[in-house]
Amino acid sequence: MGRTIKVAAAQTGPVLGEDMAAGIEVACRMVQEAALQGTDIICFSELFLTPFFPNQLRPDYEHFFLELPSPMSEPLFETARRHAIGLIFPFAEKAGQYYYNSAAVFDRRGRHVGTYRKIHLPAILPSKTKGGTGSYEKFYFTPGDALPIFEMEGVRFGIQICYDRKFPESSRVLALQGAEIIFMPICAATYGETVLRGNTWELPLQCRAYESGVFVVAVNRAGDENGRRHIGKSMIVNPIGASVMAIASVDEAQLLVQELDLDEVAAAQKSLPWWRDRRPDLYKHLV
Repeated sequence: MGRTIKVAAAQTGPVLGEDMAAGIEVACRMVQEAALQGTDIICFSELFLTPFFPNQLRPDYEHFFLELPSPMSEPLFETARRHAIGLIFPFAEKAGQYYYNSAAVFDRRGRHVGTYRKIHLPAILPSKTKGGTGSYEKFYFTPGDALPIFEMEGVRFGIQICYDRKFPESSRVLALQGAEIIFMPICAATYGETVLRGNTWELPLQCRAYESGVFVVAVNRAGDENGRRHIGKSMIVNPIGASVMAIASVDEAQLLVQELDLDEVAAAQKSLPWWRDRRPDLYKHLV
């Protein structure tokens, strides 16, 4: 095994109240547990501190948003800093007059090295099935406008948040910029369509890993949140053959810790040399 890094996918449970302090306490404990297992970088799920409020239309949404630095999130940042763990912190971000669905990146020293803002925002109509709420992210968030690459511990990685995972173009852009890992904070639920949503959960995660030769670390929420049934099943996918290296439970909070051999990225991209054979000159209809 050559270059290695140990990553943690922190799958949290349903958020039944609106006080973010409880979620911070849970997150601090998960960071401490990850530290005991020698983790280098830990990633939480999309909007993990709040209920998934975009499944409703409500005018009182401002209290779900944080503007960094924030006293609310500081205990978590301090815990990660004390244990020298890199942190990917997905949150509802207020930046001036704008509101984003974001993931902030902090290095082992606790320095804020950058923020990714979700670029694809869904609008899903509610169904009449049980748990069939809609998703109204377009009402709450401004879409991001960049696909940054972050570097930590000599590893280059990108971030895609939830709905982003269904767009192969953006993941490929990250791979073209040298990403070896794509972290995917997600808050996926069935929306009442248990078969459709459940059966297609693994597909985009494994496809993004295989088609670009990168590791995918997908971090979801689990459990029933006032009728919103989360899929759980956070997973870590290998770039070679898109094999699932680790997978979490459907219903429970769980910490997945996995060591990644980064030399497997080069091996995967050599066995499937898409970077050599792609034809961007013929893809004008995409742009």
